[in-house]
Amino acid sequence: MTLKPSSFLTSSVSALSGTVSNLNHELLEYVNPEKPTHDHSSVYYQRFYISTFNLDDRAIEAKFSSPMVVTNGDRVTVSGYSKGNRFQVLAYTNQTQQVSKHENWIVLGLGALFFLVVALGLLNSELVAEGALVPKFFLLGFVGASFYMGYRALLIREAISLLQS
Repeated sequence: MTLKPSSFLTSSVSALSGTVSNLNHELLEYVNPEKPTHDHSSVYYQRFYISTFNLDDRAIEAKFSSPMVVTNGDRVTVSGYSKGNRFQVLAYTNQTQQVSKHENWIVLGLGALFFLVVALGLLNSELVAEGALVPKFFLLGFVGASFYMGYRALLIREAISLLQS
């Protein structure tokens, strides 16, 4: 069952409901290459928890910074967008276990604001005013990162609002 798609964002955010089957949990772990060999502190690791499953007949993929709380047979509503032949989850509600989770859209929005402020500061620098090429590339990079993070925050917020309605 598909609920209303978003009309505000160009990437159509929608919600799907169904029963979970063929659940597979994976852990993707990045290790900082500057990690000392004797130090196993978690500060050097970045973990992504990937859950792939079928929701009725639809292939679903969820990537979160914490494990997804779902088991086979659970009744779940997911909110996200289609990417290729899979549905990418931005937020979910597990009705069976009474759990609702999503990534932190506020932190993404604040990060976007920070990158935009850095870009504005760079825009006012003397090197950009003189026409140097390297600061212009940095300016473009900071503005691009800011827009992407802001867009991603809006997508997550839209996904959360679909689950709440």
